[in-house]
Amino acid sequence: MTLPDVTLPGTQLPPRVDFDVIADFVPPGARVLDIGCGAGDLLALLESRHGVDGRGIELEMSNVSAAVGKGLAVIQGDADSDLADYPDQCFDYVILSQTIQATRNPKQVLAELLRIGRHAIVSFPNFGFWQVRAKILFGGRMPVLKSLPYSWYDTPNIHFCTILDFVELCRELNAEIDRAVALNAQGGRIGLKLPIWVWNIFGAQAVFLLKQSDR
Repeated sequence: MTLPDVTLPGTQLPPRVDFDVIADFVPPGARVLDIGCGAGDLLALLESRHGVDGRGIELEMSNVSAAVGKGLAVIQGDADSDLADYPDQCFDYVILSQTIQATRNPKQVLAELLRIGRHAIVSFPNFGFWQVRAKILFGGRMPVLKSLPYSWYDTPNIHFCTILDFVELCRELNAEIDRAVALNAQGGRIGLKLPIWVWNIFGAQAVFLLKQSDR
């Protein structure tokens, strides 16, 4: 399989480099729901850059308070249990950034994203990244990297996946990949129609723009 075309900008990007990619995917004025939005940094970026009508859900109350303090419309909620309360297609874009691997049931959560939004944007660390493989193969220990900064005993990540795993999950849910970007360890975008296995080895993280297939 060959993924959609991507470009190659400079290699130095902000710490949450997926935010810039996500912002590229969201058009001005869109109605957006950011699930697991933390303190609202991405929502604030989207509102300032694109004037979106943004809403957020966050599990940690301290983060909710911080986001509300910034003037953002964020409520406390759990991605695993509260998405069923939203009606079909009520948002233009539903975002799950660096969170799907921390949910109890990623398949169900992704299905809800595709139901709630006309488009779903998902970013996640790639456990198939070559540095992860090397740490396990040569070091014999669970990796601690910039994209996976936690030790095995205190990580919030309970469902590690690779880019290949995520693409297969999209197939199972009949989700169409509209656009996708893989990022290397320095934040540079990998691509120009490279095959998926190259992304799976050299991508430290990935961002996917999805929609429900008509098929």
